Amino acid sequence: MTIGELVRLTGARYSTLKYYTEEGFLPFEQADTHLTRRYPRQETVERIERIRELRGRGKTISQIRELLEAERIAKDPSVKGYNDLDELFADLKK
Repeated sequence: MTIGELVRLTGARYSTLKYYTEEGFLPFEQADTHLTRRYPRQETVERIERIRELRGRGKTISQIRELLEAERIAKDPSVKGYNDLDELFADLKK
């Protein structure tokens, strides 16, 4: 789906989604022949909802970045030995 379709589906502003994309918060694919970014629908909508939830709890962009990365690592079965994950979650949930 395109960023315009995400705007209509989520009600988020175009500039906000563009910013989230530039910050690396939203997953996308971009074909070499076209510059249009395509976002995976379910994953991206869930990510936008998660970011909104965290912003609503007063988290900064920096904190959101750290938390999203920690969540990505926690879901990746190939990553082992991340000792500070529980501590990071605890700090970011405050």
